[in-house]
Amino acid sequence: MSATGRFTLYSRPGCHLCEEMQAALAQLPAAAGLPVEVRDVDADPATRARYGLKIPVLLFEGAFVCFGRLDVDEVHKALAQGR
Repeated sequence: MSATGRFTLYSRPGCHLCEEMQAALAQLPAAAGLPVEVRDVDADPATRARYGLKIPVLLFEGAFVCFGRLDVDEVHKALAQGR
């Protein structure tokens, strides 16, 4: 059975940690084929206030997964729970 759902990655232009997280997620077999929407954290004042200093922030189906560096265990948990 393959996972379904959507990731959201809050980022900002020029953020090397954000680029690293996106690349690591793309290489993770469990997440292969799942869409990743990259959003500029500064585009919305509420999002900037919530996540501005924590980027990159990864969500799956709207639920928090991890921030800073990709936490593979947390990604697997999110996929298993189908959050």
